[in-house]
Amino acid sequence: MRRVAVFGTTGSGKSWLAERVASQAGLRVIELDALYWGRNWQPAPLELFRHRVERETVGDGWIVVGNYAQVRDLVWRPADTLIWLDLSLPLVMSRLVRRTVKRVATGEDLWGTGNRETIANTFFSRDSILLWALKTHRLNRERFARECEGLSEDKRIVRLQNSREIETFLNAA
Repeated sequence: MRRVAVFGTTGSGKSWLAERVASQAGLRVIELDALYWGRNWQPAPLELFRHRVERETVGDGWIVVGNYAQVRDLVWRPADTLIWLDLSLPLVMSRLVRRTVKRVATGEDLWGTGNRETIANTFFSRDSILLWALKTHRLNRERFARECEGLSEDKRIVRLQNSREIETFLNAA
């Protein structure tokens, strides 16, 4: 594992898992959110986002975290390992609520952008991360299954569906 992509529904634990794998395998973590989001939750223009991802994924020794379809070709094509966190909706939502409440309480600065999760944008916004996870969980599962089909000949695909499988994978990595 020298070029790894970690993906899954929002709140599934992608960053946590990537940090654990990176520390064991000596890989550099690349957060797609950090390359995409600017101040005031402004997304990077597509050309700039793709350029940033291309620049970060040159060579070996990386693990990319994220689900952005706009750059999937730049991440998945060179990756030798795809790790799919395919967890149940109740588990994802419990993790996401816990993480989001912690971020709201601490005022954590996300990706050095000055962006913060707030009570208003978490619980009372159409752009709520919680609502996003509810709306995309099933669709992501279907899309990721489709997109992983046929890739097992070229890449190692690891589909982790519960906490026990995650721990077993980490212990074997």
